Amino acid sequence: MSGTQRHTEPLDVHLIALRDGAAGPEVLLSRRAGDVYAAGHWHLVSGHLDGPWEDMVSALIREARKEAGVVIDRADVRAAVTVHHRAPSGDARVGVFFEVKRWEGTPMVMEPQVCDAMEWFPLDALPEPMVAYCRAGLDADRSGVRMAVHFQEPDDAITYDPSADRLVLVPDPDAYGTVPEEERRFAEQAVGRITAWTDVGWPREESRVYRAFGAEGGEWYVKIHQSDRFHRREVDALRSWVPGLGAAAPRLVAADPALRAVVLTAVGGRTLHGAVHPPERQRRIFHRIGQLAAAIHDSAPPQPAADTLPLGKVERHLSGALPHLAPGDEEFIRATTASAADLVLLETVPTHGDFQLRNLRWDESADVLYVIDFERSEPGPAVRDFVRLSDAWHGQPELFQALMDGYGRPFTPEEEAQFTVLSVLDAVSGIAYGTTHGDPELVERGLRTLARLRTAQRP
Repeated sequence: MSGTQRHTEPLDVHLIALRDGAAGPEVLLSRRAGDVYAAGHWHLVSGHLDGPWEDMVSALIREARKEAGVVIDRADVRAAVTVHHRAPSGDARVGVFFEVKRWEGTPMVMEPQVCDAMEWFPLDALPEPMVAYCRAGLDADRSGVRMAVHFQEPDDAITYDPSADRLVLVPDPDAYGTVPEEERRFAEQAVGRITAWTDVGWPREESRVYRAFGAEGGEWYVKIHQSDRFHRREVDALRSWVPGLGAAAPRLVAADPALRAVVLTAVGGRTLHGAVHPPERQRRIFHRIGQLAAAIHDSAPPQPAADTLPLGKVERHLSGALPHLAPGDEEFIRATTASAADLVLLETVPTHGDFQLRNLRWDESADVLYVIDFERSEPGPAVRDFVRLSDAWHGQPELFQALMDGYGRPFTPEEEAQFTVLSVLDAVSGIAYGTTHGDPELVERGLRTLARLRTAQRP
């Protein structure tokens, strides 16, 4: 033993009650009041075990009912994180934090003598003042680790202060996941020590994107491209026109062409893919998408038109897509691509190349729309960026109108004609790619596109 005194810290439990809010996840906090520790500070619903006969889950359920008036089923309690905490006074304790997303009743102040308010707050906009210990538990939970140390110094305040944040994350055994050593080393050379990695790529073997959490609280994304071409495209975009988008896009921190790896700053918001918003907010979002598309296309002067449309791979894609096509689809595809010979070619501008809801993130509280993933970026006709987005406005003309209002102009007749051809090409390649790479959503979207275009061309 290194000391003469054994640890006899108390064990306390903390309720991280979560719900979906307009701007993302929200957490329930109560404000301490009266003759208690940290009066006036926001804190989680929490408490101590009521003797050696009570287990920690039972204690959490009891405290939730006593302090907030909600009934929690034991089966709905999920382990979040354990924090070994030492207060500025020197007293230490072990806090076990639990996540709960379902309960009975409406949370309310049940003990007004020790709590004078209880409210929901977005996780990205926590209130002040807040108990540093409580904030440490929330930050540790959001980082994805299962254990953390939060030892404060004697001169520290009990109030959370980002300049004196004592949180130290303890990596899980699999914190590095499948990140190879050389890629971890590259990322840490760029941003410092990383204590946790979370795989946030799509569930496909070649999709490798990681969320990296720094030892001092920073957050980045590390992306490994599946080909030199994708790496070159994304890096070129991030070094040229993407900085002009400002806060709407990540910033390139470092790139390694040998590893085909990039480190990017993290962006906020929640993906628009699969998100449901009220009609008015949805129109506002699509208006902002149109503005973002205009910013992308105006980020560099237009260049002369390309020689031809990208028809070279249509036969190979068609071969892969054939088993999934409906009767008449093949004839429609061939007729549409043959008509491309008569189209007026359009001048080229910077394009995202994969401009769809998957790669757009919306932060309601900050009123910011973010765009990510530039590995398919290249010069092309502006209308190219609306092809993969079209599925999102189908059947909702008010969304298309909001998009065009944000974009600042309608499509020209020449763009309309090329839009149809590009949509068919993208649908066929998407069906073939989705079949080969196990992406059923991509296959289904391609089939919907073909059905929609064929219906639009019928008398």
